[in-house]
Amino acid sequence: MTVTKNNVRFNARGIKLAGILYLPGKANEKESNPAIVCVHPGSSCKDQTAGLYAEKLAELGYVTIAFDASYQGESEGEPRYIEEPAARVEDIRCAVDYLTTLAYVDKNRIGVLGVCAGGGYAVNAAMTERRIKAVGTVVGANIGRLNRESDPIKALEAIGQQRTAEARGAESMITNWIPKNQAALEQAGITDIDIIEAVDYYTTPRGQSPNSPNKLNFTSMGSVIGFDAFHLVEELLTQPLQIIIGSVQGAFGSYKDGHELYKRAASQNKDLLVVEGASHYDLYDQPEPVQIAVEKLATFYNEYL
Repeated sequence: MTVTKNNVRFNARGIKLAGILYLPGKANEKESNPAIVCVHPGSSCKDQTAGLYAEKLAELGYVTIAFDASYQGESEGEPRYIEEPAARVEDIRCAVDYLTTLAYVDKNRIGVLGVCAGGGYAVNAAMTERRIKAVGTVVGANIGRLNRESDPIKALEAIGQQRTAEARGAESMITNWIPKNQAALEQAGITDIDIIEAVDYYTTPRGQSPNSPNKLNFTSMGSVIGFDAFHLVEELLTQPLQIIIGSVQGAFGSYKDGHELYKRAASQNKDLLVVEGASHYDLYDQPEPVQIAVEKLATFYNEYL
């Protein structure tokens, strides 16, 4: 099915978010269509894996939207490069708001799909956003859990010191999500598969985008460390849930997060697919594992949207 891509902007707490709306065939000539909000990973943008899944789902007949998070990419918001979980979750609600304004979208058939940290944010948003009728995650990760695994108290102390410095006039501390390039990766002696493949995806032509510059406002990590994407899933995550992970485990922990979410979620209709032989980043853009994921998601959304 042919897909039309439109650059759009929508409101989120007084700022404008930049998105790409994917329209299948002549969707805008119909009275109602199912729609899916696609949420990008931490450090990512609408033009990368979230956009890839958005386009593939649009080819199957869904109206989809991928967008840059507040304070990131082409979206508005100051200060730049912050990763603020509350804002990320609210962004999803605002994307749902936007979809409900489109005459050709059925407001009762809206789902969400999140990749990596976007999966955790999608889950968290769906618990309190009941307009979301079906929840999908691909290598979904709980970004708070991940950032508490090293030394969170030491990190929080450093964040507090940096906030004091900035309150006294120092410039914002902008750091990196991952090593800047292959040389920096090797110099750091990092051997974990998730970080190795993150560098390959984000810093080479494979997935590189100017809207994903590998910049992070350091002080925003205080909110990330205190965030638990899965808090209250036993009580509030009742929508149908499709979890997709790869069998190859790495430091980002999407394998264990996927199993934890499956075990804990209140959803009566939930499924966990483990793509054998696939790594975390294989499910970002590699044709065979992505096709497996898309086929599973198509079956899921066809049933519940």
